[in-house]
Amino acid sequence: MFAAIGECLAEFAPNEAGGYALGFAGDTFNAAWAARVRLRGAVPVRYVTAIGTDWMSDAMRARIEAAGIDAAFVRRVEGASVGLYVIRVEAGERSFAYWRRQSAATHLADDPDFLARALAGARLVLISGITLAILPPAGRAALLDAIGAVRAAGAEIAFDTNYRPALWRDADEAREMIRRVLPLVDIALPTFEDEAALFGDAAPAATVARLAAAGVRDVVVKNGTAATLGCFGAESFEVVPREVVTPVDSTGAGDAFNGTFLACRLQGLAPAA
Repeated sequence: MFAAIGECLAEFAPNEAGGYALGFAGDTFNAAWAARVRLRGAVPVRYVTAIGTDWMSDAMRARIEAAGIDAAFVRRVEGASVGLYVIRVEAGERSFAYWRRQSAATHLADDPDFLARALAGARLVLISGITLAILPPAGRAALLDAIGAVRAAGAEIAFDTNYRPALWRDADEAREMIRRVLPLVDIALPTFEDEAALFGDAAPAATVARLAAAGVRDVVVKNGTAATLGCFGAESFEVVPREVVTPVDSTGAGDAFNGTFLACRLQGLAPAA
């Protein structure tokens, strides 16, 4: 079983009629979706989060289930709702306005027993910096305990820094939290832009070296249309895109990569493939 943990948000995106269409997205949810598409039921995909008790929360859970993703551990928080964001498009570029302080997902790690049951039997677990950022200190500690326990039971832990400054008190808090999680991580899937902003890495190779030195076994550094660098154990690699195209919309591209890459690992494909 592949389990992704984090926050799914309600999305309001402009439509052709001049209004807004309701959808649902979020970094780890997008990755779970991509993994489910790749795995086609061969390995179950589970999403672990918390939602509220209103109609929008109902719609979110229904969408998760309709995507073929296990929603058995989408817990309810009485009186809460879900976070949301609105997309604005100008000259082909997207910008986002967020409302997430009321998000029930901030309570997803309130119950350690819930987390233990949600992750029991998992082969691979994905979390992100956003997952950590939205949680209070006690929730962060509970999540680290949960992934540590499932890792000790044989699961692999995957992590994408996905640094969003607005979600952290300051950069020092983000760096400290990431340093705490890295000893539990088997597969790191960062984006170079985030690592440069947060840790001052001068080049993707510096990111690979730093994460490997922290004990992460497998590292894949995404870098837009530039080459992807990384290491699988002692073996280093570089993958140059065969064809560079101008993206119409790069939103969620890294999330889709994460889900597809991890699904391929679960299928036993060679990492460099």
